[in-house]
Amino acid sequence: MQRCALTLVLAFSSAALALDNGLMRTPPMGWLAWERFRCDIDCQNDPQNCISETLFTDMADRLAEDGWRELGYVYINIDDCWSSKERDNQGRLQADPKRFPRGIPRLSRYIHDRGLKLGIYGDIGTHTCGGYPGTTLDKVQTDAQTFADWGIDMLKLDGCYSNSTYQELGYPMMSKALNATGRPIGYSCSWPAYQGGLPPKVNYTQLGQICNLWRNYADIQDSWDSVLGIVDWFFENQDVLQPAAGPGQWNDPDMLLIGDFGLSLDQSRAQMALWAIMAAPLFMSNDLRTISSGARAILQNKVAIGINQDQRGVQGRRLIKEKSGIEVYLRPLSNGASALVFFSRRTDMPYRYMTSLKTLGYTAGVYEAFDVFPEKRLPELKDTTEFVVSVNPSGVVMWYIYPAADWWKGAEPSRFSEKLIGPKFHRYANEAYAPLVL
Repeated sequence: MQRCALTLVLAFSSAALALDNGLMRTPPMGWLAWERFRCDIDCQNDPQNCISETLFTDMADRLAEDGWRELGYVYINIDDCWSSKERDNQGRLQADPKRFPRGIPRLSRYIHDRGLKLGIYGDIGTHTCGGYPGTTLDKVQTDAQTFADWGIDMLKLDGCYSNSTYQELGYPMMSKALNATGRPIGYSCSWPAYQGGLPPKVNYTQLGQICNLWRNYADIQDSWDSVLGIVDWFFENQDVLQPAAGPGQWNDPDMLLIGDFGLSLDQSRAQMALWAIMAAPLFMSNDLRTISSGARAILQNKVAIGINQDQRGVQGRRLIKEKSGIEVYLRPLSNGASALVFFSRRTDMPYRYMTSLKTLGYTAGVYEAFDVFPEKRLPELKDTTEFVVSVNPSGVVMWYIYPAADWWKGAEPSRFSEKLIGPKFHRYANEAYAPLVL
């Protein structure tokens, strides 16, 4: 086994370290099972919520019928615990026959017929984190080809039951193996999360050459403390992380909790806004069959999505961290636009924060602003004009800002989101319904 694995490593080592799949030029969007449904395999007692074909077809129906797909939420991603405990007699992974009785290829066709894409989960170790068969080095090519044969569109490759040496070999090998199948398959690597997320152990230049996105940090949990911990880590290390992101290669702070149990509506808006500033993948992990109207409105906010999907692909930064508990974040966007987020860590009452665009580094001029979550256009602002924003505890105010002389000046506020993300969308063959930025 070890000798075979070393032969495969040598065979792959002569190829250039390049993913070269042309995918995910803006952060991918969709739905992912893990945070909400974990490893629930009790289909006898919990048939609607267990990891099964039914769960994924239900979510596909909701994405296709409830307006999600048209906004860019196109991936339906299976996570751990989907497979049989044993490979088949040809050494290939296989789905659990009771929970996926028609197999993954049939599920893939169901997803594709609805204009969506299917993601799947693997692990570059002896076992997945849930104890299912992993992808050892001698199985990398087999598993990559199996996923391609099944019509898979994205692979999340975890790192349980492996070590740093194995990961250093396995993650690049899988990148090349996916490319070699000839099927475009987006590649999510958990490698940096297992190496502390920072140089020198993590080489972000190399990651950008082999992965479309990567998990940098610990798994998100359904709590505000978890969100704050992730935000702190990402922005405290922004000088390292921000330059690594760009079209086709994204830092991934993990799933959106909006619509679950742990966040208030203000906290949900804050997560959506901060993930948009980070140019983060937008993978919801919730129950779309029962989601509240308030959570839906946040996740389907066209301007927040348009900011996240900006084609320039520059990750934003934290500008200011005030003693008052107010923080200010900025993301530069295409065509001279930008997004500002005023975020409150306070827990007492709304806080009135005064500043000016000049103070925040804007050049001299007159600007238009659009308040993202109330969806309202604001009066013109000179760079020197002081203004006040009232930020709720653990909440945000998010603005889209554009020089006043340019293209959306004079547009009706109700038409603003169309100006930002466009009224038309790419079809499936061109990254399925990714919003256009006009």
